[in-house]
Amino acid sequence: MQGGIKLPLDGIVADCIAKELNMKLAGGKIDKIFQPEPDEIVIFLRTRGTNYKLLLSANPNYPRIHLTEISKDNPANPPVFCMLLRKHLIGGKVISFDFNDYERIISINIETVNELGDISIKKLIIEIMGRHSNIILVNETGKIMDAIKHVSSDISSVREVMPAREYVLPPSQNKSDPLSIDVDTLLSNYTIPADNMILVDNTIYIEKFLLDKIKGFSPFLCREICNSAGVDGKLPVSALLENHLVMLSLKDALKKAILKIKLGDYTPYLIFEDESRNKLKDFHCLSLINTKDNRRAFLDSISQVLDYFYAGRVYTEKINNKKSGLLKVLDTHIDRCNKKLAIQQEELRQVSDREKLKLYGELITAYIYSIPVNVKKISLPNYYSENNELVEIPLDENKTPQENAQIYFKRYVKAKSTYEHVSQQLKDTMEELDYLEVVYHLLQNCSTPEEIDEIAEELIEQGYLTAKYLKRKKDYLRKKSSSSEARQKALSTPLHYKSSDGFDIFVGKNNKQNDLLTFKIASSKDIWMHARNIPGSHTIIRSSGRDIPNSTLEEAAMLAAYHSKASKSAKVPVDYTMVKFVKKPPGAKPGMVIYDKFKTFIVTPDEALANKLRVNKE
Repeated sequence: MQGGIKLPLDGIVADCIAKELNMKLAGGKIDKIFQPEPDEIVIFLRTRGTNYKLLLSANPNYPRIHLTEISKDNPANPPVFCMLLRKHLIGGKVISFDFNDYERIISINIETVNELGDISIKKLIIEIMGRHSNIILVNETGKIMDAIKHVSSDISSVREVMPAREYVLPPSQNKSDPLSIDVDTLLSNYTIPADNMILVDNTIYIEKFLLDKIKGFSPFLCREICNSAGVDGKLPVSALLENHLVMLSLKDALKKAILKIKLGDYTPYLIFEDESRNKLKDFHCLSLINTKDNRRAFLDSISQVLDYFYAGRVYTEKINNKKSGLLKVLDTHIDRCNKKLAIQQEELRQVSDREKLKLYGELITAYIYSIPVNVKKISLPNYYSENNELVEIPLDENKTPQENAQIYFKRYVKAKSTYEHVSQQLKDTMEELDYLEVVYHLLQNCSTPEEIDEIAEELIEQGYLTAKYLKRKKDYLRKKSSSSEARQKALSTPLHYKSSDGFDIFVGKNNKQNDLLTFKIASSKDIWMHARNIPGSHTIIRSSGRDIPNSTLEEAAMLAAYHSKASKSAKVPVDYTMVKFVKKPPGAKPGMVIYDKFKTFIVTPDEALANKLRVNKE
């Protein structure tokens, strides 16, 4: 099982991988070993005058083994497991890749020479089993030397994976080997209630039946077999009894698939979501559908397929993991701001009657000689009103009218001071909240590590990141000390669009870019745009001294809305004005501006149009 993520690296693909690696790497010499990730090993080999990079990954979501062309940065201090592999395997000769019984376990047999000059065979075993995936080094006696993931008896009562323990295979699944299976028997035996209760509950589908009965089959391959047979795989298996032709078609398709497996007749391919081939969906090495399918791309090797397929997914996972820490920091600060906002609004509500306190004091003072002592309240005419209506004023009966007036004046002064102070605090909190929401939105839209790093540096500068990002802060300060030109070059590139009329439109990916676009790159007569009161990016239309047609203004406004928090909304208000009317208040946070002499477009974001206008597509 592949954990919670069902990807098609099944036993059949593993067989294809082992065959390919045997053909290309058998007899190769191990030159270097690195561990770029906690659960990943890269082995550099040379054979027959060619250099190769072999990737072994025990990533819980994307476990795999294949040749790779992708390069990664390696840690300055190699992990312990990496050092052990270097000690025992560098200089060793790869004898073969053994594939075990379609259970997605591949053993690399490596001939090594110990300190005494004795030759021994060590095994580097990769177990591709979802979250239980592992990379294990085993000596010539079958004892585990070490593993990239230790599994103690406290973790698993079934099987320990610890140094000095004997290596034992994971428990075998109760399935049939595809090389020895008899299709006719397989599709007949399920009808016997004593052997199988499928007919009793009638809930197991044909695809699931194949998956449960045959080793090495993935849900994807079962679905492919059903599709090639023209059979609905979601039908209950009882449908096979009811329709003889369906039974024959499925038998024929299954026999063809098994024959290809026996012959090693593999043709690795990628599958895309649609014919545009913009988004990958699956991959496999067993081609069963003869009809031309533009969603499929056949490649020369299974390693190329895996390298291409997983590169994007691992990259996306890395980006998301990198984002998640910063998003949590922002969530914390946004929650804090919202709580502060609620407290400050309550404090303002409590002093909302401050002018009434002043009026009470003034009326008591004006009518002080007509107010009797020892009364709890008094009604006095309001001389500020045209009708001189009476105002009822509570009094402290134990104090003189003058003392009561002074109490109200003191309360008024305090309330006024509180109002002014809290009002400024409220303004600062709302500005901070606006800023954090802008950063949050921009961070969500980051697509590269560099863009995320720029936002991290901004948050360090603004004091939102400390302890765990101290190293990054040092890097940032070092960058900051370099020339202004160098810092600008270090920034990632703003998004570049070209309107239907040929005008360049630029959109900032983060607040640093927003400030750079608006106040450094744009000229005073260029057009600046931003979704009104909505977190989003600065958008600049380069006028180059020309009049900008309304069609370009509308397209740029659409882009400003598309790159805002309202990207999924309709009728988004977008303000626009000349750059010379955009100002940055003193002390304002990055990306925060004020503007005037603006007009407004009401637009609806259009992803298809945005993609069409894009110039620097990654």
